[in-house]
Amino acid sequence: MAGMTAITPDALLAELHKAADVVASQAGKLTEEDVTAPSLLPGWTRGHVLAHLAGISNAMARQLEFAGRGETVELYDGGFEGRTKAIEMSAGHTLEQHRADVDSALERALRAFNSLDAGGWQVPISYRGGVVLDGGMALWRELVIHASDLNTGRGPESWSRPFCEHLFDFLSARVPDGQRFVLQPLGLPPVTIGTGNRSTVISGMLTDIAAWLAGREPSLGSLRASAAADDVDLPELLPWPAGVPASK
Repeated sequence: MAGMTAITPDALLAELHKAADVVASQAGKLTEEDVTAPSLLPGWTRGHVLAHLAGISNAMARQLEFAGRGETVELYDGGFEGRTKAIEMSAGHTLEQHRADVDSALERALRAFNSLDAGGWQVPISYRGGVVLDGGMALWRELVIHASDLNTGRGPESWSRPFCEHLFDFLSARVPDGQRFVLQPLGLPPVTIGTGNRSTVISGMLTDIAAWLAGREPSLGSLRASAAADDVDLPELLPWPAGVPASK
């Protein structure tokens, strides 16, 4: 992953504030009818996306609140099934309810991250068996990607270079065994993910490559895949790395 710089806590905090502002702004553009219309996620309305944004923001805030007391707690009550049930129960809320829930959850999460001192970013949390910094990165991903999923005209082409480069790193887990992807964003250094012997070059605009890795529609139409100098189909990806285990 040469050429990419790990984000610092201060920079991540600034990105979280920006992402929260975007979510609030996009939610503010919606009408009552928009809430029940489809999002870009199969089977989910915009109401489902808003419910999830509120849910993950509250869940990550709770991770930090418990961490501040030297305790850990599961991300969602009831695990993945609890998360899904909560989203379904809240998806049909009115626009006013959704905005209030999202605003309150974002405020709670930002308050928790704002209160951290330097050591606080390294305190353990239950999410992925990691630390608070990992939770901040996760919330950044959720806010930025799902703001695009709301389908209000702000797509992956709006994603920043630091965010796209973070996705290259985090989503390297989606490269199948035995394969290696050479990501070649236009005008930027190549990035190699995966450790297999079978190599595929994925070239195009930075945001299109990141969108494809994230399972979203590349909005600039620039992607091209090649292997041994021949054009090939874009390779299949493994599932998104799960942060909440489903019950057995």
